[in-house]
This record gives sequence, structure tokens and C-alpha cells, in this order.
Amino acid sequence: MYDYDLKTDFSQYKTYNFFEDAGDGMNELDVKRFIRSIEANLDSIGYEKSEKPDFYINFISGKSEAVRNKNVGVGVGAGGRNSGISISTDVFFGGAKINEKITIDFVAAVNNKLFWQGVLNMKVKEKIKPEERIAIVREAVKKILTKYPPNN
Repeated sequence: MYDYDLKTDFSQYKTYNFFEDAGDGMNELDVKRFIRSIEANLDSIGYEKSEKPDFYINFISGKSEAVRNKNVGVGVGAGGRNSGISISTDVFFGGAKINEKITIDFVAAVNNKLFWQGVLNMKVKEKIKPEERIAIVREAVKKILTKYPPNN
């Protein structure tokens, strides 16, 4: 999902940098992963990182436990002299999953106003290796930034 100010002239934005507190609340490793992924995506479409940018970038990631449906079934049967009771429940494989909401904001340097925002909601395994986390961050950032600039 993305949103933007309809009055924005996106052609005026050519350089970027990150807010000093970008990724606030995230661990340092994830902050670095997000910065590298955002830089790679923006650089690939012609934007340039600058000490005096046209816009600043912030990103946040919020996590919550994925809701699991827990079903229990009870069955009772009888036939002649035989009768029985059956109980079943769901079994989950693959480990616990969490919901992760990633938000990337672009804010104009000249007036400090938000002009573009991309959001992605996804489910990820709770326990993953660093290599998997790098791949997840790259894919998430890529998906979000495919909608920037919107008039492409």
C-alpha cells in the first residue's frame, strides 16, 4: 500500500538521506539492513545520497504475534455394541509466525512535510537466520519502493 500528496512534483526530488533516528526502536543490525536495501533501490533508479538532500527518509517496523485459529473437534459415535469418542486439534508446523508492518516515509527537506509513504504487511517466521532476514528486508523494501515515484 502506498499514499502520497497529489500536489507533489516528484521530479524535484533527486537526492536523499536518512533521518538521524531512522529505524528508531529497531535493532542496529536491522537498521543497517534497511538502509542498505533502500539505498540500493533508490540508487538503481537514479537517486543520489547527499549531505544536503531534497528529501529525508524514515522507516519503522512494527511486529505483533500472528493470530492462529485453534480448532478442536469432538466426535461421538455408536454402532451396535461399539461406541467411541474422538477428539482432534490443529497441529502447526514450521514454527511461530509474526506479523510485521514496515513503513517507509519520504519527507521534503525544505518544509519537513511527508509527501510519500509506503507500507507493507507481511507474515514472517519468528526465528530466522541472519541470511534469511537480509533476504526478507531486501524483498520488503523492493516491494514497497516499486510504487515510487507513483507517476512512473
